[in-house]
Amino acid sequence: MSFETILEQSTIDDFTAQGLWQNRVLTDLLDEAAARTPDRRAVTDSRGHITYAELKAKSDRVALGLLENGIRPGDVISFQLPNWIEFVILHMACTRIGAVNNPLIPIYREREIGYMVGLAESKWLVVPSEFRKFDYVAMAESLRGDWPSLERLLVVDAKEGQDSWEEFVNTPWEERRDPAELAALRPDPNDVTLLMFTSGTTGEPKGVMHTHNTLIAANAGIPDRMGLNEESVIHMASTFAHLTGFLFGVRLAIQNGLHLVAQDVWNAQEFLGLVQEHKISYTSGATPFLHDLLSNLPEDTTGLQSLVRFCCMGAPIPRTYVREGAQKLPGMAILGGWGQTENGLITICAPGDPEEKVTSTDGFPYPGMEVRTVDIENNLVAPGTEGRLQARGAFMFVGYLRRLEMTRELFTEDGWFDTGDLAIMDEDGYISISGRTKDIIVRGGENIPVAYVENVLYENPDFRSVAVIGIPDPRLQERACACLVMQDGVEPYDLAKLREYLSAKGVAKQYWPEEVLVMDVFPTTPSGKIQKFHLRESAVKELA
Repeated sequence: MSFETILEQSTIDDFTAQGLWQNRVLTDLLDEAAARTPDRRAVTDSRGHITYAELKAKSDRVALGLLENGIRPGDVISFQLPNWIEFVILHMACTRIGAVNNPLIPIYREREIGYMVGLAESKWLVVPSEFRKFDYVAMAESLRGDWPSLERLLVVDAKEGQDSWEEFVNTPWEERRDPAELAALRPDPNDVTLLMFTSGTTGEPKGVMHTHNTLIAANAGIPDRMGLNEESVIHMASTFAHLTGFLFGVRLAIQNGLHLVAQDVWNAQEFLGLVQEHKISYTSGATPFLHDLLSNLPEDTTGLQSLVRFCCMGAPIPRTYVREGAQKLPGMAILGGWGQTENGLITICAPGDPEEKVTSTDGFPYPGMEVRTVDIENNLVAPGTEGRLQARGAFMFVGYLRRLEMTRELFTEDGWFDTGDLAIMDEDGYISISGRTKDIIVRGGENIPVAYVENVLYENPDFRSVAVIGIPDPRLQERACACLVMQDGVEPYDLAKLREYLSAKGVAKQYWPEEVLVMDVFPTTPSGKIQKFHLRESAVKELA
């Protein structure tokens, strides 16, 4: 498959000359780690562990197996896997031969998966037989007729009659193909290597494309900013199929030859046990993860002293969390940051920053990235003034899949990307996200695309009008409320009935509203547009 991108040779030359693009591929760094520390653990998950030597050997074998079975550079491999070692092996194998990685979040269901795999024209799909009591194979088989490009459905923990990952990974493909092929297939660092879907605001998700160079650059500054060293142990509970888990869990660990400890289901008590067992030093997650950690800390925290960094992304950090963390875990720095699937983690605070910066800002940019705040005509606004947040630099994605014109429309002539966020920049260059120009809800660090959910609700003939709004939540920052105007004579829906409808439509649970408010009429402008700010005020009062 060929990928149309906005990447130009002048951009490649510029970032290469600055040393921001080092023309490395993640498998180069895997090879170095396997040679330097072959017996060091690469990944520990809920099911076992793997060393760097074993990770290289198994991923190389899978890479040869992919080639033997017809996968070629540029082919898309989709995988909807939990935070398991199999995810990492497959990611390394795809990267090795230049296949495009398309990780899919495990909680996605028919509607999302059907669209994403279809748009990607995926050649293979790899899923677990079952995870958290959900049958992924049945879902995939029900959609297979909509995917003419799909050639194989490979199953981890396969049941009888299913195409087994275990059989595939244990086949000695190196006896059928020359391993020297792998070196010959090393991809160009400016090739697309990642296709990751982000929540759409116009009713459909967008496929964000990244190259090897953009992803390597996005992690290059983290060790210095975070104080990581060769003994650091990284933890990740955010799904590997979200950029947080993918970039700051899987890839950050391998890029630096470090041990990654993965949780496939977040549980604060389990996390505390993992910290003590593996001496975890660094973790990243949304604000609810931090809330849960602080709420579950034991009185005696002497076994948790290895945990020195908590990178908190996706929502502002309440001041009380920072103070509580400093009191209970004085050696742990809580640091807020901001980024997007399109550009990684652009800004973050640093250890030693004043409490005021940590609790009221989203940090300042890493080397290689710039941010600015502008008015509607792209003129700079003064410090302390809200403006549209724009960014540019070496971490920036190279386009949305099959949406080249949409991509170009979001960039200025001199390369600034309109993030869709509103922010205030202070005199020191720290930014504070203040709102969104896009209509989305941020629930626990995850974006809920309002237009997407509303479009599904509008398909229900029982509703005359629908609106999905965000209302404040003390733990998640926001939760979704579905506001409904019923058709005449139709009984009002309660939350259970609404969720039953969304489940039947194949909508992922993460997008399901947590409140329902049935109204006679919505507040509107003279032209008939729903006034969501008035609707939100009414909903907050009603639900209180």
